[in-house]
Amino acid sequence: MREELRVAAYAVCVRDDHMLLARWVSRDGEKKWTLPGGGMDHGEDPYDTVVREAAEETGYTVEPIVLLGIDTGRRTYPRRLGALADHQALRIVYEARVTGGDLRHETNGSTDMAAWHPLDEIPALTRVALVDLGLRLWRERPANGHLTPPLNP
Repeated sequence: MREELRVAAYAVCVRDDHMLLARWVSRDGEKKWTLPGGGMDHGEDPYDTVVREAAEETGYTVEPIVLLGIDTGRRTYPRRLGALADHQALRIVYEARVTGGDLRHETNGSTDMAAWHPLDEIPALTRVALVDLGLRLWRERPANGHLTPPLNP
């Protein structure tokens, strides 16, 4: 089984009781709301990753202001030719504030839309578990950055 590790950084941006989300489009066309952010390039600092990814997906310049936490999840999935992959995702979650730019949708990327959503309407959205993780970290602010019990999507 092939082992894979993906490190990514994400932004929790809340303003006026609204949360900034990007709509992720899977390879098969399924669409779910997610936190702005994504995979870290080799040699890149996670702080720079979240700034770059948020700009790509939303049009906004963001400033990470607090490291909310780090989460990990693991899953096995099929690869080509019948092989399996043991995939581990390491997610670094920051609270961030918008400091510039204009809201726009990403083109030719992994997301197709960005929007502000009222916090009380987020439970009704079709979303990835990372949104719930980010909201929980933002609300609870665990001193050690670890949720108890953990939420492993």
